[in-house]
Amino acid sequence: MKVVFQYLKPFAFILLLCVLLLFGQALSDLSLPNLMSDIVNIGLQKNGIDEPVPEQISEQGMELICLFMKEEEREAFQNVYEKQDGVYILSSAQSLQKAQEAYGQSALTLLNLVKAYAAQGGQSPADGDLSAIDSEALYQLLPFLRNAPQQMVEEAYLAASQTDDSVKEQIGPAFTALLYQDAGVDLHQKQQNYIMLTGGKMLLVALAGVLAAVGVGFFSARIGAAISRDLRHDIFQKVESFSSGEFDKFSTASLITRTTNDVQQVQMLITMGIRILCYAPIMGIGGIIMAVGKSVSLSWIIALAVIVLIGLIMVIFSIAMPKFKSLQKLIDRLNLVSRENLSGLMVIRAFGNEKYEESRFEQANRDLRDTTRFVQRTMSFTMPAMSLIMNLVTLVIIWVGGHAIAASTMQIGDMMAFMQYGMQIIMSFLMIAVMFIMVPRAAVSANRVAEVLDTQPGIRDPEKKTQAKISGGTVEFKNVSFRYHNAESDVLSDLNFTAKAGETTAFIGSTGSGKSTLLNLIPRFYDVTAGSVTIGGVDVRELPQKQLRSLIGYVPQKSVLFSGDIASNLRYGKEDASDEELWDVIQTAQAEEFVRASDGQLSTPIAQGGGNVSGGQKQRLAIARALARKPLVYLFDDSFSALDFKTDAALRGALREKLDKNAAVLIVAQRVSTIMGAEQIIVLDHGRIVGRGTHEQLLKDCPEYLEIAQSQLSKEELQ
Repeated sequence: MKVVFQYLKPFAFILLLCVLLLFGQALSDLSLPNLMSDIVNIGLQKNGIDEPVPEQISEQGMELICLFMKEEEREAFQNVYEKQDGVYILSSAQSLQKAQEAYGQSALTLLNLVKAYAAQGGQSPADGDLSAIDSEALYQLLPFLRNAPQQMVEEAYLAASQTDDSVKEQIGPAFTALLYQDAGVDLHQKQQNYIMLTGGKMLLVALAGVLAAVGVGFFSARIGAAISRDLRHDIFQKVESFSSGEFDKFSTASLITRTTNDVQQVQMLITMGIRILCYAPIMGIGGIIMAVGKSVSLSWIIALAVIVLIGLIMVIFSIAMPKFKSLQKLIDRLNLVSRENLSGLMVIRAFGNEKYEESRFEQANRDLRDTTRFVQRTMSFTMPAMSLIMNLVTLVIIWVGGHAIAASTMQIGDMMAFMQYGMQIIMSFLMIAVMFIMVPRAAVSANRVAEVLDTQPGIRDPEKKTQAKISGGTVEFKNVSFRYHNAESDVLSDLNFTAKAGETTAFIGSTGSGKSTLLNLIPRFYDVTAGSVTIGGVDVRELPQKQLRSLIGYVPQKSVLFSGDIASNLRYGKEDASDEELWDVIQTAQAEEFVRASDGQLSTPIAQGGGNVSGGQKQRLAIARALARKPLVYLFDDSFSALDFKTDAALRGALREKLDKNAAVLIVAQRVSTIMGAEQIIVLDHGRIVGRGTHEQLLKDCPEYLEIAQSQLSKEELQ
């Protein structure tokens, strides 16, 4: 995961902005249940009365409310009011807490007295239910209340003082409604105003949350896409710097998977992680705090649900983690089999092995399918389990909360808010569970990407990058030996020869004698194990790779063309080559006939890999591409094998006429007829030079060359 953090550094400011937006979104989501609770508790149940004490009280109302206050309580209550035109108006916010406590105590005492009076057989409206009493009926009880027995008053006061504060908070607004009726306040309008105001707040808070969520989604998507772009760029750039040794370590199928699927997994982690890894803990912790604030007595329900959730997540994590680790390797395997099937389709058909390859592909496909299905089934179990837990939590909250509401220790709005906070907490843990499942797979992918990025190419430019001036293309091998990585013995041993500029040096030998390996040492596809290779007297290891390869025109053993057209493929060797130059090299490569016969000529389309041209045409275009560069060193790695003898001879004759005298030509060939005219022929056997000279000299002095020549040429051709 280290590679992810490295690529996240440039986006530190945007990440900080995302965290701030997530805090804003979480605060918005956590505020909505509270506002909903206020609408139910205050707007619906309390007629929109949210002030702790009445804002105005009539004289009769003041007498009634102060009737059951002690001296210090009465003084604290009346000190916050000022009498104006026979009405007491709230004028001071100082000591409002004491006034509220005294007000709630007095209102509950009065209610207890009304209940006691009704219990003794007195006629009391609604038997003490304040919601069914109007102010006029309440004032009719004043004579009884003034003359109530002292013991009854003390018992009512004691009962009120021992009652939970939450009950007093509910009684206060109900009594305030009676006082407002007496003062002529329109309670219906007050209720409507409160509901509309609180509803407007909810809309604004919800809108702010939506904007924050959209902002986080936008920025997280941008960050994820930008990092995946940078990762793909760096992986591709790193792969381009790999030598053949690194390609031997990483398979092509694996590199494709790492560049595509693995980077996509990292992108998903970043995009989802920014939105969830920060948001879920904020929501979870905030939801717990808000839920406890609503009701401590119901907190055990949330605690139990959280314990069950954590246990469920741990079980799922332990089951799914090993499978996640194997998924990417299975994708590698599927890519490998698919690539081999598609590239070797003609061979498969020729040998009639379609059924075998189908079963081979089916096996790789089945392994990936079974593993993916197991992981998906494990993950799919998460949602129903979470839904079950959420519904059970809701039922338990309603059950326990209903009893609390019946006991007047909890309000309906608070229970509804507690339920929402419970759902938010569970959803937070569900999001965390999803991330726990995503992180392992993304971590595996990130490590696979890091393996590529951290791999140091075996072929590197010298520390001092100096552009050496090379005038001639003479190539010299001095005591060169080479061994592949982890090989037990050398492939090439103690090679010494010089390929002079203006001459053709050819290499021939049995299969596996090291001919192509020798050629690969010149452009530094591999570095020599011992000795040195020089061009124009300069060691190739002392030249920057770009300069070195600009000196070389290389035609590989397997000709490769790129999708595009003929002109784009030829200009791959020289970008600024004119059409005249292209026709010149096409003519030299003996490709003019079929190019001019094509409808588009130079603009004739070339399919991927040159699939729409024959092997000989592909080989001639590859040769023309190398000629277009006009290098100092030409490397032909068995590049004439697909040509007929007539075309081969014509091409070699044209090359001899067109090539620069300062350029050296090195040819690897299997056909003696291709190299008979070379100024120097080197015969290799098991990585060693066993013969050197012209065709005529080698026929006399080199048995290995004579054996090869006799197998290919007639007696007349040998003489």
